[in-house]
Amino acid sequence: MRPRLCVFRSLNHIYAQVVDDSAGHTLVSASSLDAEIRDKITGKRKTEIAEVVGSLVTQRALNKGIKKIAFRGGYKYHGRVKALAEAARKAGLDF
Repeated sequence: MRPRLCVFRSLNHIYAQVVDDSAGHTLVSASSLDAEIRDKITGKRKTEIAEVVGSLVTQRALNKGIKKIAFRGGYKYHGRVKALAEAARKAGLDF
């Protein structure tokens, strides 16, 4: 079973987690609140911020050896959610 990429978006921020459902653990996570990307996202639009978060969660997943994931979410696949997913695909995740 593949780990799942879970995306949550609030009015101002976006969060992404790669979750192992069989063990019930979060393997990696990233959000627009991470200090690591704070200087990269200053002054950007929400979709551009989502792209940066998508590439960051991909980088962290690849560092842990996770290459294939499943993408399931409760949000429609457009806007910020789509931007995050497309950035994750472009950075190297397979789903």
